[in-house]
Amino acid sequence: MAVDLALPLAFAALSVGSLHSLAPDHWLPIAAVGRARAWSTARTARVTLLCGAGHVTVSVLLGLIGLFTGRRAVEAFGDRTAAVSGVLLVGFGFGYALWGMRHAVAHLHGHPHHHYDHVHDPSQAGVWSLFAIYCADPCIAVIPILFAAASLSVTATVGIVLIYEAATIATMVLLAALARAGAGLLRGRWTERWADSAAGASIVVTGVAVALLGW
Repeated sequence: MAVDLALPLAFAALSVGSLHSLAPDHWLPIAAVGRARAWSTARTARVTLLCGAGHVTVSVLLGLIGLFTGRRAVEAFGDRTAAVSGVLLVGFGFGYALWGMRHAVAHLHGHPHHHYDHVHDPSQAGVWSLFAIYCADPCIAVIPILFAAASLSVTATVGIVLIYEAATIATMVLLAALARAGAGLLRGRWTERWADSAAGASIVVTGVAVALLGW
């Protein structure tokens, strides 16, 4: 009986992990920032790996908490965090777009600023801001799977959790890397100058979609 239950749950974990990561909010913001900051595809993949790890870890922890506090309460909390993550994306994207506009205008007037250190460089702040946003947006769909897997052995349960985490992170990394590589084909003086503003705008649109559609 345990084997019969473990197999469909493993498939469900694989499906949920892969399919929910197709939503643009799981990879587009990272790819957009990576293109704007001229990250390599490899670095974009590493940042996505970091954000994905935070995303799935919080999702699993929320599921484990639900085993003790009740599924409905945790799912309600997860729904609220999904709305909050949309707002956070909008705020981050808006601020990033403004910074990009200021930077682009400075170049237009012949006053580029090259004094950015770790405090001023948005590459560092952007990575950890994205990480925080992804941690604040857990996947609620995995909670029923964890509840069902709780009746299995520890080994089977851990295996199902690992399948979910691997599927989620792998899909996020693949899509972000592909998007970054594709965006790298767009070259030109205008593109380079306004890349940060365009990245911020795309993140704002994604955040609005998250808030309205509940991705």
